[in-house]
Amino acid sequence: MLITSTKNDTVKLLRALKDRAARRETGLHLIEGERLVFDALASGAKAEHILVEDGREPVIRKLESLGVDYNTAKRQIIEAVSDTKTPQGIAAAVKTPDMTAPKTYPRGLIVALDRLQDPGNLGTVIRTADAMGAAAVLLGEGCTDAFSPKCLRAAMGSAYHLPVYEAELTKELIKLKQEGRTLICGHLDGAERLADITGDAVIVIGNEGSGVSDEVAGLCTLYRLPMYGRAESLNASVAASILIYEISKRIHGGG
Repeated sequence: MLITSTKNDTVKLLRALKDRAARRETGLHLIEGERLVFDALASGAKAEHILVEDGREPVIRKLESLGVDYNTAKRQIIEAVSDTKTPQGIAAAVKTPDMTAPKTYPRGLIVALDRLQDPGNLGTVIRTADAMGAAAVLLGEGCTDAFSPKCLRAAMGSAYHLPVYEAELTKELIKLKQEGRTLICGHLDGAERLADITGDAVIVIGNEGSGVSDEVAGLCTLYRLPMYGRAESLNASVAASILIYEISKRIHGGG
């Protein structure tokens, strides 16, 4: 079916998914672009609606080879539902994974975030965690939405490769600590030497402006990245990426 009107119910739904409230209400999120859509499908994500720009035959053939339902739409419709200035010809409403924190966390490295608010930063952290073999990402209260369009673009599909949980951070950190995990927090008052890691670890990264809360810091071993130049601090996602790399390397026997 070729969709030509912005009054179509599917079009109205996809447009609404740019807002967090609509994503929470429907349990769906918006993704765009051939790479992200097919990565989501390959990871087992369920697409409730897919719109493809009329005439994109290679994309249409690929969807048909997967047995996936879709509708075609005029270019102006794709532009109407898109969250980007230059739409890539395909958009989908995808079922958001269950983000409920588990009773027992997977073994390995957990990346926990305390009130991280920039979606680009969050997406970068999720992508780095995925690349470094982390077991999960845990979002505390006040974090931005991991399934917003901007965050998903920055994560480049990694949000579908590892579980992303949402929960009361302090409560979950206490539970993780009781499991015997080492909790390491990026903090300006921390030591410039990483603690010995004898088992599974949790990295905690704080808010871009204020860092982690005092309550969270009190549960963790504090670590400050050594600075050898004149800059006094790093962007939150950059600092998180360095810390994830260093601790992952130790967990995997590389340092």
